[in-house]
Amino acid sequence: MLLGLVCLLGGAAAFAASQHVSFGTGVYWAITTATTVGYGDVTPKNAAGRVIASVVMLTTIPLFASAFALFAGAVAAAHVRRLLAVVRPELAGGEVVVYGDDPIVAQVATTLSAADRRVVVVSDVDLVGLPDAVRHLRADPTSEQALRRSHPERASELLVTGATDADVLVTAVLLRQAAPDVPTVALARSASVCRALRELGVPVQVSADELVVQALTKSLEAPHAGEVLLRLVTSEGSRMREIDVDSDDVGQPLGAVRGRHRGLVLGLVRADEVRLGVADDPQVEAGDRLVVVETVGADAAP
Repeated sequence: MLLGLVCLLGGAAAFAASQHVSFGTGVYWAITTATTVGYGDVTPKNAAGRVIASVVMLTTIPLFASAFALFAGAVAAAHVRRLLAVVRPELAGGEVVVYGDDPIVAQVATTLSAADRRVVVVSDVDLVGLPDAVRHLRADPTSEQALRRSHPERASELLVTGATDADVLVTAVLLRQAAPDVPTVALARSASVCRALRELGVPVQVSADELVVQALTKSLEAPHAGEVLLRLVTSEGSRMREIDVDSDDVGQPLGAVRGRHRGLVLGLVRADEVRLGVADDPQVEAGDRLVVVETVGADAAP
């Protein structure tokens, strides 16, 4: 558009000078020529004017046509995207936001969506198998600008994955700065990266390799150990939660607290360290959280 205006005004000035007419008349002539209207009331009277007219026609007409075509195409594309629900409203808050392009992301998003959770996936690649209900934000999860677009501070929970542990580390640190109060789980492949995340203040880390190795090892000792772990996290009639300890539980041994709760108390969390109370029976302290498997719909602390 800018280039077309330059050619139009330049042609108007050259036409006015060569035909000895006012600049306003030259602009009028250039507009009628560029728009292909051509009333014929102002025409070139000499060879110089005809050359200028040819140049104006060969430049301004294609340039303005291209500009209008691009504008019309952008408007049409916006309407198509809106009809296909590609453009969605701003995040309302309370979503589970999953970052990264790990192969398990699609499975996690599908499981959460099936549980009627609103899920947003932030990844810079197309993920196969994402349900239609899951919003996919195409962006680099290691970019601070992309993280701002996902509004992690509005989310209910955050899950960080990545093609490499370096990506997980970068994304987790950025999220820790942007949304320090939102529960975060970072899925890394090595225990060393999990320790680094812990030192950087990321509250929860899971070592995928260590998780699989330990589950397989325990399955050798107890063949149904893997099935038990799977049932704990996938049973449709129950859910696993972390709840704050009651004031009545403070000072009591974990074994006694287990008998007072209606759900299955697996252990307690103290300063991001999980204690199962198998080898010992720790006393519950203020600020501890209980890891409980409870029946769906049971009354529990939020």
